[in-house]
Amino acid sequence: MGETLKITPTESIEILASDPEALLLEATYLPGKPPPKHFHPEQDEHFEVLHGEVRVDLAGEVRSYSAGEEFDVPRGTIHTFWNPGDGSARVRWRTSPAGRTEQWFRAINRIQVEGRVGKDGMPGPLAFGVLLTEYRDVFRLAGPDRLLRPALALLGEIGRRRGYRA
Repeated sequence: MGETLKITPTESIEILASDPEALLLEATYLPGKPPPKHFHPEQDEHFEVLHGEVRVDLAGEVRSYSAGEEFDVPRGTIHTFWNPGDGSARVRWRTSPAGRTEQWFRAINRIQVEGRVGKDGMPGPLAFGVLLTEYRDVFRLAGPDRLLRPALALLGEIGRRRGYRA
């Protein structure tokens, strides 16, 4: 496939293969801060570092991985990872089953392409409210669901009224 999508100002992904069993990507990370801690309720992830270094917080345990090393993130495991270095890092990333993960990434890319981002280059709370309610099967923020779910639902409703779509 070879299509590249922009996810954040410091992260892009290239879709290598996509079918119901798995989504295979190569992701490039520029130096930056970690995304929010999150988990995937229905997908397992496998990463192989191809270039550079990534730092991973996996269920509260932080570890760095360099080129040639691999790690897994089982479904439901709270995690985040980022590039702590000065140069770029590249990883091969397999999500299985694929679920709607590709659609999640395409929705984020659409917001980036449309320029509906803040000064920091990130979609704002209203956009994420829409995305996080629509793609709850793919991506959830870590934290108490009884508080996050109604807050995201409210942000999502306001975001939809302001023209954001999943």
